[in-house]
Amino acid sequence: MKTISGQNKAYKVLSIVILVVLAILFLFPLYWIVTGAFKPATDIYATKPVWTPSEWVSTNFENLFNRRSAPLFEIFGLQGPTVPAAFRWLINTVFMAVVAMILTCITAAMAGYALAKKRFRGRAILFGLIVCAMALPKQVILIPLLREMSDLHLYDTLWAVIFPTVGWPFGVFLMKQFSESIPGEILEAARVDGSSELRTFATIVVPMIKPGIGALAIFTFINSWNDYFMQLIMLSSGSNFTISLGIATLQAETTIDMGMLMAGAALAAIPIIVVFLVFQKYFTQGITMGAVKG
Repeated sequence: MKTISGQNKAYKVLSIVILVVLAILFLFPLYWIVTGAFKPATDIYATKPVWTPSEWVSTNFENLFNRRSAPLFEIFGLQGPTVPAAFRWLINTVFMAVVAMILTCITAAMAGYALAKKRFRGRAILFGLIVCAMALPKQVILIPLLREMSDLHLYDTLWAVIFPTVGWPFGVFLMKQFSESIPGEILEAARVDGSSELRTFATIVVPMIKPGIGALAIFTFINSWNDYFMQLIMLSSGSNFTISLGIATLQAETTIDMGMLMAGAALAAIPIIVVFLVFQKYFTQGITMGAVKG
């Protein structure tokens, strides 16, 4: 018994050591970016690595926000007040990610519920096509999608990045897995009481699949925020850039300010980290329950 207890203790210690080492490896790039955003130029361009700033400065953020300017908004030909371009890029990114998250959760929840609880001809084939679509890289449908956005006069607008996310196959798959667990007796009782399909969905289905919706919301927000490839293809005007795309254009300039780029990278990464940390519990619950129910 002592031998087994000693082995278990050694295994736990080894596991903790491995996890700590992996955590350091994964967190170090973030640490380097955040500290680099507050380092003076002498620290950034020093021959030997400077692990902590010799002086905490905000110069890099000031350079980032003073580099370019753009109107705060453009609606029906009307332009808002001029603001730093980086601020406009950040607003664009937040708008794009939040709208894509809301629309994706609504459409995926409805589609997943229909595939799980409605009986109609071709249901299995349709679900099979959705599963197959999950395996297709977005590069495969890029040209047709680009032409479609152009025909709809949505090219070079944030909607050209939002709409392709709304039909995310993974979201439909995840919501179907959660909807499968809803007892049919509850839905039938609601119909007998005269509840409409929309009311049944809103008052019964949505509360029961709320953990899945929370997990999908986080997935969609992070995916939309980090989808640099689609943003690069669909957006061409500087006023429509996202924060990632805007930072990339600064990097392409003749003179590269590494401190300013680190400030931009920190500005792009910190909101995602905050969202994940705040909603981590719901994310873990949703994934765990989805795995058990699936």
